[in-house]
Amino acid sequence: MRIPALALLTALPFLVDPAPAAATDPFVWPLEPRPTVARSFDPPEHNWLPGHRGADLTSYPGQTVLSSGDGIVVFAGTVAGKPVVSVDHSGGLRTTYEPVTATVVSGRRVSAGDPLGTVEAGHEGCPVDACLHWGLRRDRDTYLDPLPLVERAVIRLEPA
Repeated sequence: MRIPALALLTALPFLVDPAPAAATDPFVWPLEPRPTVARSFDPPEHNWLPGHRGADLTSYPGQTVLSSGDGIVVFAGTVAGKPVVSVDHSGGLRTTYEPVTATVVSGRRVSAGDPLGTVEAGHEGCPVDACLHWGLRRDRDTYLDPLPLVERAVIRLEPA
């Protein structure tokens, strides 16, 4: 009886799928070097109202856009005349990058820092030649600020 139980315990790690990656996987800036934020996240009061559902990062035409985290490219094409790339990450997160001429296709697995495409000029409201609009949402309707993915909170302890 001991041998079959021992064999089962030995084989168990090979029979069970590994746990899915947590939503705390490390994320990186989608542009190098670290860009300046030209316009911050400004969510609408209700999803159907106007607002800014992402952050605009200063860039230049032709700059390489990087996946901010591990995931799967779920869209690489045009939406309302703008070139867009979207990547699904663990934890129900999706990052979106526009205007980006894609060098990837839907279904491709990417890692943090992998190239997705290049920035195009002409993003509305951008104060320089080109900006990358970087969006983040959880599930289908919850838009989030993407900056906390890469900006770590500073904790300061004050003397008692």
